[in-house]
Amino acid sequence: MTRKLKKLSIYTDGGARGNPGPAGIGVVIFDGKKKLKEFKKYIGTATNNVAEYTAVLYALQEALMQKAEEVELNMDSELVAQQLEGEYRVKNANIKPLFEQALHLISGFKKVSIKRIPREANKEADKLVNKAINLGGLL
Repeated sequence: MTRKLKKLSIYTDGGARGNPGPAGIGVVIFDGKKKLKEFKKYIGTATNNVAEYTAVLYALQEALMQKAEEVELNMDSELVAQQLEGEYRVKNANIKPLFEQALHLISGFKKVSIKRIPREANKEADKLVNKAINLGGLL
């Protein structure tokens, strides 16, 4: 009998008010239909793209800690999704180390699928981003 791979479905989002500006990340992790974890964090002043990558990095690190073998990454950032898929080049020097770190983490899984989803399908992670930025402004 073959063992089923542990697969996690993860929704990530990152955003900044102003670009750069106060920024936050939001991550929601599912094992099947069951929500395993949600996470939000204020990350200080950053660009939207840095925030998007930071969310992906957190999600991948968490998936490794959860001993996932297969990951479905869902995000509404076309740029990040296409860069991770190799469709777009990484030209920004601030993004390159984050991109390389993401590829390194991705190599730790048997399978990773990256899906660009409409913003409306990523509302839960988006709400977490906004909560993180709102709370961050209070620190």
